[in-house]
Amino acid sequence: QVQLVESGGGLVQAGGSLRLSCAASGRISSRDVMGWYRQPPGKQRDLVAAVTRAGTTNYADSVRGRFTISRDNAKNTVYLQMDSLKPEDTAVYVCNVRVPALNYDYWGQGTQVTVSS
Repeated sequence: QVQLVESGGGLVQAGGSLRLSCAASGRISSRDVMGWYRQPPGKQRDLVAAVTRAGTTNYADSVRGRFTISRDNAKNTVYLQMDSLKPEDTAVYVCNVRVPALNYDYWGQGTQVTVSS
């Protein structure tokens, strides 16, 4: 069982920055992928960025070059540094751990990010 605790959301003006953190408790294997999804109001949840234990990253086109995902394996924590934020980045950001061996996803509770224009 894996539990995820997110922090770092909030309200920021366009052009500003926020850093999200997600700490995972429980067993995280070397093959698990940690990442962030987001769900704007009335829309579906989509991948923002993901990172493997080895540091391989994947970004949505809409955030590439503005957001940076990183992972501290010793702390089982994943971070999302969000720079040059835009109003369209407003969403609930949800931490995710994907367990390929089980074809299973763990989800956090989500943290609200609001970018004002």
